Amino acid sequence: MSDAQTKKFGKGERTIPHHSQKAQKWYPVDDESQPKKVRKTARPAKPRESLQPGTILILLAGRFRGKRVVLLKHLPQGVLLVTGPFKINGVPLRRVNARYVIATSGKVDLSGIDSATLEKVSAADYFTKEKAQQKKTEEAFFKQGEKPEKKKITSARAADQKAIDQSLLANIKKEHLLASYLATSFSLRKGDKPHEMKW
Repeated sequence: MSDAQTKKFGKGERTIPHHSQKAQKWYPVDDESQPKKVRKTARPAKPRESLQPGTILILLAGRFRGKRVVLLKHLPQGVLLVTGPFKINGVPLRRVNARYVIATSGKVDLSGIDSATLEKVSAADYFTKEKAQQKKTEEAFFKQGEKPEKKKITSARAADQKAIDQSLLANIKKEHLLASYLATSFSLRKGDKPHEMKW
């Protein structure tokens, strides 16, 4: 038996497909979701050559934009671990995206920093612990319109900050005017040409 049949209709002919070739009369209500094919391969972020530990950076975005900070370490996904130090310019230990910093030619000696505390701060869950604790509750829902309370810093976080900044501050004080340089914020005035500046 052939797959198709030819029948005469009036003066012409028409080919009728076999029932196995006919279009489906029933379709599923929901389309089955197909997994998206990702052709890109995950590659580790390659830091810029100018971003070496100890380099003084200028923050370009975020709450502390314009502040000068010291680069401590490279973290995964192109994130940098920086500190003010806190006692000099109020910038605590924090993670910063490498795209939003300008590396300067200035450097700070990182010798003497407590390596154990630095490893602890570099852990993946160190900065996410507090966010996990701040779950949305019914009380938080009713406080939406009110002024947010001042963020409380845990004693453990403050102790880690002091442990890292202690030796860093000692090294900064050895350099003439370095502490005052870190304390001042970066800004551009009318007539300044950033492309001609020596960073």
